Amino acid sequence: MRRGSLTFVGTGIRLVGQVTPEAIACIRRATKLFYLVVDGATETWLRRLNKTAESLADCYAQGKPRQESYVQMVGRILPCVRAGEEVCVAFYGHPGVFVWPSHEAMRIARREGFPAKMLPAISAEDCLFADLGIDPARDGCQSFEVTDFLLRRRRFDTSCSLILWQVGVIGELSIRLTVPYNARALEVLASVLRRHYPAKHEVVIYEAARYPIGEPSILRVPLSKLGTVTPRAMATLYVPPRPSVRRVSARMLDRLGMASGARRDSRSRQRGA
Repeated sequence: MRRGSLTFVGTGIRLVGQVTPEAIACIRRATKLFYLVVDGATETWLRRLNKTAESLADCYAQGKPRQESYVQMVGRILPCVRAGEEVCVAFYGHPGVFVWPSHEAMRIARREGFPAKMLPAISAEDCLFADLGIDPARDGCQSFEVTDFLLRRRRFDTSCSLILWQVGVIGELSIRLTVPYNARALEVLASVLRRHYPAKHEVVIYEAARYPIGEPSILRVPLSKLGTVTPRAMATLYVPPRPSVRRVSARMLDRLGMASGARRDSRSRQRGA
């Protein structure tokens, strides 16, 4: 019997255009394709690429715990690998970012001796950097799932960019397709952030564009008004760094062998002044 394999790919955020050629080749080649995407056009496109395509969306249900849905997805994927299929699973965005089933299925497949891999893809974070004009290397960047951020009281540096994911579903452990999400939860988040940032500090509620002709949703509000807005389920909160002057460690400069260069640079700036 043919030995099964497992590959996870991402469809990116924007319709079709962000899928890599490597991912497309894998989708076409698979003897079994599973997918979970957020728009009908991408679903139709995947079905045209591979006639074995099967959606995992029916693992979700109103009021069903998310973790139960994720375990069910893994339970659908792995039997096909064990049966000798060349399985490809396509997830919206990046298959390794906020996708528990992909990591769990890969872990089990590898433990059982099957080849399993994940291909890189464009995530919402990549789109955020581009749309907001952020270079994460400039000030540093911290990234947290927002419910985890609140429950575990994560420590963070206000002189770095702060990205909080899933601000539209704070505290939600189950699928809620029709009932509005907890509006009070955003005010709880705002109250935590106000301990570290001034009320007038501008934050951004962001959602990447899904279609080539669309624009990203970028709502800039002072932190004092954050609790009054209603973000959509897939929204992300970006908190810019507070202005600050971080002193360079003279001891670390010396340990890294950079002290003499720093002194020369300082003298050059003084002469230029």
